[in-house]
Amino acid sequence: MPQRRGVDAEDLADFEAEKRASVGQLLVKCARLVHERALARARERVDAPLRSAHLALLPHIPFEGIRQTALADALEVSKQAVGQLVGELTEFGVLALVPDPTDRRAKLVRFTAHGVAMMREGLAVFGELERELAAHVGPPAMDELRALLVRLEAALSER
Repeated sequence: MPQRRGVDAEDLADFEAEKRASVGQLLVKCARLVHERALARARERVDAPLRSAHLALLPHIPFEGIRQTALADALEVSKQAVGQLVGELTEFGVLALVPDPTDRRAKLVRFTAHGVAMMREGLAVFGELERELAAHVGPPAMDELRALLVRLEAALSER
């Protein structure tokens, strides 16, 4: 077992340098900061008491809908957790449960018209944040970042 000792300034500086050298760490931190800002702005604009957990669920719902079990798998959470979130978002009028055309016993989670409008408002919030970030790093850098993220997302989505 490693010996425990206090952390001195040099250790702290080394640790922080290691974190900043990690692309994954920076991606996670930036994603969290964008998420927090977007959630705060979205709460001001939409008529649903959104929580962070709701926002984690919404990007996984395709226009044609998805079964709750597939949604739970995509989020790596329990069916009960997804069921609670879907129930809340259904109460807010954001989502609806509709019959699955391939299996009438099953239900699909789909956006309502209100949900689509809310998602568009959320995308507008992201657009504002992106423009603000572009003002800091420059539009060409933002365009390059977007292109790189698209490539990364494709690479990470491959199974």
